[in-house]
Amino acid sequence: MDPEERIEILKQEIRRYDYLYYVLAEPEISDEAYDALVKDLEALERNYPELITPDSPTRRVGSDLTKEFPTRVHSSPMLSIANTYTNDEVREFDRRIRGLLPDEDVIYTCELKIDGVAIALFYERGILQAGVTRGDGIAGEEITSNVRTIRQIPLKLNEFDGNCEVRGEVYLESGGFLKMNEMREATGEKLFANPRNAAAGSLKLQDPRIIAERPLKFFAYRLESPGLSISTQWESLEQLSSIGFSVNKNKRLCVSTDDIMTFAAEMDEKRDSLPYDIDGVVVKVDSLDQFRRLGSTAKNPRGSMAYKFRARQAETVIKEIRLQVGRTGTVTPVAELEPVFLAGSTISRATLHNEQEIARKDIRVGDSVVIEKGGDVIPKVTEVVKEKRPDNSVPFRFQEKCPVCESLLVRDEQEVAVRCVNARCPAQVEGRINHFASRNAMDIEGLGPSLVTQLVKSGIVKDYADLYALKFDVLASLERMGEKSASNILEALNKSKKRKLWNLLYGLGIRHVGAGAAQVLAERFWSLDAVMEADNETLETIEDVGPVRAESIIDFFSNAENKDIISRLHESGLPFEAEEKKGVPADTFFTGKTFVLTGELETMTRNKASERIRELGGKISSSVSKKTDYVLAGANPGSKYDKAVSLGVAVLGEKEFLGHLG
Repeated sequence: MDPEERIEILKQEIRRYDYLYYVLAEPEISDEAYDALVKDLEALERNYPELITPDSPTRRVGSDLTKEFPTRVHSSPMLSIANTYTNDEVREFDRRIRGLLPDEDVIYTCELKIDGVAIALFYERGILQAGVTRGDGIAGEEITSNVRTIRQIPLKLNEFDGNCEVRGEVYLESGGFLKMNEMREATGEKLFANPRNAAAGSLKLQDPRIIAERPLKFFAYRLESPGLSISTQWESLEQLSSIGFSVNKNKRLCVSTDDIMTFAAEMDEKRDSLPYDIDGVVVKVDSLDQFRRLGSTAKNPRGSMAYKFRARQAETVIKEIRLQVGRTGTVTPVAELEPVFLAGSTISRATLHNEQEIARKDIRVGDSVVIEKGGDVIPKVTEVVKEKRPDNSVPFRFQEKCPVCESLLVRDEQEVAVRCVNARCPAQVEGRINHFASRNAMDIEGLGPSLVTQLVKSGIVKDYADLYALKFDVLASLERMGEKSASNILEALNKSKKRKLWNLLYGLGIRHVGAGAAQVLAERFWSLDAVMEADNETLETIEDVGPVRAESIIDFFSNAENKDIISRLHESGLPFEAEEKKGVPADTFFTGKTFVLTGELETMTRNKASERIRELGGKISSSVSKKTDYVLAGANPGSKYDKAVSLGVAVLGEKEFLGHLG
């Protein structure tokens, strides 16, 4: 048998065994026998490298590091699905669908809503060409080398050599997630909050070899191909299975809302026994023709909805209440709990928000409390089980001194906050550095909280300007660092010098100056020196700054210690001037108009939308007034939307906004 023929036979055998093991969970051969086949293939490919093809099972894990993930536009928007929470909302959804499709029979496909990360896979001639994240819904990041490591994603499709796009969910099973966190705890790394965060973080890693060691899995739920005749979602799921994908078996065709709610109730009852997290049931109009004709709003397809389950609750005991100091000195009480497993992760801490919240709920050490995950993510105490309260229980009282530096705490008369006013408090120093390194600020990859704590406690770093004076040998000598990690940190620090002026302004951590206000300041003054020299009167007249922010900015730049830090940042080569302003089109829809943004946008972040509006000659304000021209409203818009309606201010939907952007 010639080498080319032998290689092709080995590839087919390995693909078949991969499908049996990873998709059907029905292994036919032992691990030793499987490994022997892979070694045979690797040996042949070493001897005949010209016969290596991209779909070879040996090509799953590449060795090259990915420095950047290029952006790729989706063939059609990856919209999110509207959420419903009650049976009445399900019935309203059905009434709306049948009203839009009069005199037509409607059937629904119901599937589980896997709590994972949505991706799109592109195949050409049956071979995987690209894997793309959902991103902002319009375009995502191409992470092909990373998705190739997931064994449930076929590199070559079964008995289909056409072009297609497959969408689905990358997820982690609970057991795999717990093992990952155990390993991270053993090495002193920060633990993942939940399986979804772990999956999302894994997909963005630069080294595919690390991702290959993580037990990521994939469920496919959508197939589009010009070469396949598919008329329903149910047929799409069956076709996905036949060409080699793992499709969740918990699905059902439903002809009525009663059928939908019965299926949802069954899955809610079953969710704790599943090896992966789900947070609801996805309901889709089964007919693909009907689904397309129904179209979509700016945010959601009209032909589908997510019937969300109620947040899981658990009862546990508060062992202790600790005070945690943030970067601005705000002291937040945190409950240390008897560990309890809830919605996919073990909960041992929960925020108690502030002193007033503790008093309102009368929360005490030793209390039995009910906790739940807000949005199935953030643990919070919802109520105290007072009938189980110990006899020796006493009300909780805030201590008078900072738990970190022992400075006297001060109660803010204008807010509900209690503050430590010692700017050199180690907790605040760490918080400011973490904020400075965060994504919207200087985006210093690899500089996580654990490393920041090491640097501050050792005295190597006393403020964020010290970061740019770090030396290779000092970093490499730190615990759990090493030469490679030290090099990566220095590279990330150097890369951060290419960020924009507004990123630096935001990263400085000026109280009341968020990302939006930082962009306004950078656009108005065009240099950090000009911002520092601005007087109170000038700042107050700037829209979206106002007297409170103006006073905070003046105070920050008047501080001698802050001036010294900024001087050292300047010497390190950080962006003290904005990029040259691009020419604004002479006359656009946005020219001279004032916009207020509210709610959750589907296609881009609010920061990005604000940036686009400014680029096209518009202005951004944080509050609605009679001078506001438009309110751009996404999902869950809140009080700004209500005020716009009451004042008669025009409200712009996201779809209309995108139309004006062109």
